[in-house]
Amino acid sequence: MTLHEALVQGTQLLEGASIAVPRLTTEVLLCHALHCERPFLYAHPERELREVEWIHYGRYLHERLQGKPTQYITGRQEFYGREFRVTPDVLIPRPETELVVQTALEVAGGARRILDVGTGSGAIAVTLQIETQAAVLGTDISAAALAVAAENARRLRAEVSFVRCDLISAIASGSMDVIVSNPPYVPMGDRASLQREVRDHEPEAALFAGPTGFEIYERLVSDAERVLRPGGWLIMELGYNSRDRVLAMLGPRWRDVRVVPDLAGIPRVLAARLKGEG
Repeated sequence: MTLHEALVQGTQLLEGASIAVPRLTTEVLLCHALHCERPFLYAHPERELREVEWIHYGRYLHERLQGKPTQYITGRQEFYGREFRVTPDVLIPRPETELVVQTALEVAGGARRILDVGTGSGAIAVTLQIETQAAVLGTDISAAALAVAAENARRLRAEVSFVRCDLISAIASGSMDVIVSNPPYVPMGDRASLQREVRDHEPEAALFAGPTGFEIYERLVSDAERVLRPGGWLIMELGYNSRDRVLAMLGPRWRDVRVVPDLAGIPRVLAARLKGEG
């Protein structure tokens, strides 16, 4: 089978199963099987697949047809222009989460100590360390996730430290200039409505917050007052339709509150500043 034939057949299979962006997905999976870049597929359409390449390509297509996300098949996902390793132990970084990074750079670009809560793959922590050269710490309750994050930090040469703990329970009081987080915010009752790629493959601890979906926000906002220095920033990604309830959690010690919409106009990031002393 030639590369051209492999592309055509793979695309037809994914289209028939109603897989999103079937052509692009086919290209990515075929490149992964061949260890090549996409231009190679079109520069050499007549090239025959070797047996081992065909075996790998067929397995990747089968996994995608079964609902496994492409990123978990290839083990890669781009975030803020950098390639991160991802496994089923971590949430796949989404493009909208880049807005957390952008907001942090805008409101607290001069921060010296930054904490990323629920770091997962380390995408936010690693990106902020490279962009700001600040001292960055990432926390996660999952040892497996922290191993992925540490590998990403090493590979991208980011000086990030990682601590295993529940949210910010192990972080010293008054020690951080900025807290950033993309916390779990899906209510448990919404499990059935999630895409199967998300529901069946991404880690539950990174998705579900509890019965209401606001449990992690409540804990994080409360303890952030302890961990942030006076004048420090709390920056969190918002779940769909969660803005008003999360805003209501901010007590009188918070000021300069802002909500940043994503490209679709959906409230995506909340930033708030802890009042200074006096």
